[in-house]
Amino acid sequence: MFTLIKNGFVIDPATDREGNYDLLIEADIIVEVGQSITIERAKSIASEKGETLTIMDAAGKYIMPGFIDLHVHLREPGFEYKETIKTGTMAAAAGGFTTICPMPNTKPVTDNAVMIKWIRNKAVEDSLVNLLPIGAITTGQEGKELTDISELRKAGAVAISEDGKSVMDTALYAQAMRQAAQCDIPVFAHCEDKSLVGKGAVNAGKKAEELKLAGISNAVEDIITARDILLAKDTGVKLHLCHCSTKDSVKMLALAKKEGLPVTGEVCPHHFTLCDEDIPSDDADYKMNPPLRSREDIQALREALKEGIIDVISTDHAPHAAEEKEKSMAEAPFGIVGLETAFALSMTELVMKGYLTIKQLVEKMSVNPAKILKIKRGCIDEGYVADLVIADPEAIYAIDRNQFLSKSKNTPFHGRMVYGRIEYTFVAGKLVYEFHK
Repeated sequence: MFTLIKNGFVIDPATDREGNYDLLIEADIIVEVGQSITIERAKSIASEKGETLTIMDAAGKYIMPGFIDLHVHLREPGFEYKETIKTGTMAAAAGGFTTICPMPNTKPVTDNAVMIKWIRNKAVEDSLVNLLPIGAITTGQEGKELTDISELRKAGAVAISEDGKSVMDTALYAQAMRQAAQCDIPVFAHCEDKSLVGKGAVNAGKKAEELKLAGISNAVEDIITARDILLAKDTGVKLHLCHCSTKDSVKMLALAKKEGLPVTGEVCPHHFTLCDEDIPSDDADYKMNPPLRSREDIQALREALKEGIIDVISTDHAPHAAEEKEKSMAEAPFGIVGLETAFALSMTELVMKGYLTIKQLVEKMSVNPAKILKIKRGCIDEGYVADLVIADPEAIYAIDRNQFLSKSKNTPFHGRMVYGRIEYTFVAGKLVYEFHK
């Protein structure tokens, strides 16, 4: 089967294409990118191979390489009442994500080759997008005994992480990093000194005092960020800092890059969009980890994206059941869903406000994640798999949680006006999402 996408505005930093192009796709591969691929010629090419031709007009729309999310939680196995691989990847497709990396804090924990293979096999049955699992650093994520990192890698893990917590035993963590360096597998670090967190629920400051909630200081993140960067320098491991949220994490990441260390970092849309002052009340849809920080921290994150210090925009998609999020922030679980709002929030807060160009946004959401994973994705060129997202940059609408395809609806962005809507998502040339008005 052939697909011809006509008249779209292609944005592809990997090839430096930015302009009106047509795309011809054969099965799952892009076979031609040109400024004028006629319908007649496309029909002739398809006819010669005995195939049909589907034609799509993308006039006025952006065509981008499919987004890649390095940081999601799909909850399956063990917590299917929150999310499943099927519903989570439906949400991913609706958000323009064609590749996602689920974290290992499932039940049982994804800490061995059997679990990695189970997730990959389950994805063959249920996933609408490419699913690349991340393995745990320690058995059961208990921080006591290392997993078999080499076997995780062989089974198909693309990274290792203790996400949801840090490995607090520094000697054990250093050992894991050395093994990861030997296996050429990156470490995705959730930087949190759990000895400092206590019962913290929101950022330490005036809002925490106003809501009479225990606060989480910036030091909780900054101390472990510093430790992990120094360990990466010592071990040579590729380190990726998850969900950076503080101005000092930005400073340390910038210093690591200046020294030429193999360290990258990500930020989530909620952390560059909202600050703790925006929390209206004791509403657990505003509870995430790291917490919403200060306005000063938000500005540092935006500038870090603009300057290229932060490489990636990820979602930390963290679904929870409605009854869990109806509790007080002191008791409710951390996390919000993010796959279906990431592009629009990024367009609205970063592109429309001049921090990034649309081309730079695509770098953060497609090109750089592909580089970190070392996968042949994040590019619109001949010979590449047709993982594509088509978006309407002119669409203005209110986010509606009731329209989410995710099983969970926990978001602080319900009703927020945004720019940019995902209209179509293709995975390996197959249309897996289409927006219906």
